[in-house]
Amino acid sequence: MNHKVLLTAKEVNIILHRLACQLIENHQDFSKTVLIGIQPRGVFLADRLVKILEEDYKISNIQKGNLDITFYRDDFRRGEKILEANKTDIDFVVEDKNVVFIDDVLYTGRSIRAALTAIQSFGRPINIELLTLIDRRFSRHLPIQPNYRGRQVDAINNEKVKVSWLENEGEDAVYVVST
Repeated sequence: MNHKVLLTAKEVNIILHRLACQLIENHQDFSKTVLIGIQPRGVFLADRLVKILEEDYKISNIQKGNLDITFYRDDFRRGEKILEANKTDIDFVVEDKNVVFIDDVLYTGRSIRAALTAIQSFGRPINIELLTLIDRRFSRHLPIQPNYRGRQVDAINNEKVKVSWLENEGEDAVYVVST
């Protein structure tokens, strides 16, 4: 397996601050906005963004939740691999709120489609946006595009984009892995 570094820890940090500033620009005080990390890997990105918004930009009262989409996926029970559910943690209603879905990599768009279905259990949002660290733009199966993107990547089908988070893998980095 061959891999190359796409983003270093310093570059990831710069991108996270840029994404936080873009969110502030569009949502100001976040009183009508909720951030939803898509389980499992979008949660690391969402947590990091909330930390930056609160500590560096002094925005308080940010509502953040985690959404598990396992049972809403269109490939649920279709393959040999048994999918493991994560925990949904949303203790607020999204009715009449702006929802920002947060995920680490946008690939086919199928996870976001599942998230669109799953979020309906929590109310009817005014608006839904998508923030992603990595946008694999030539791999879509569905017409889904991010409103906020950290980096756009043109990876071919036998390449995988791997995001490593300090909290999970011990480093902040993004790799393109050839299989």
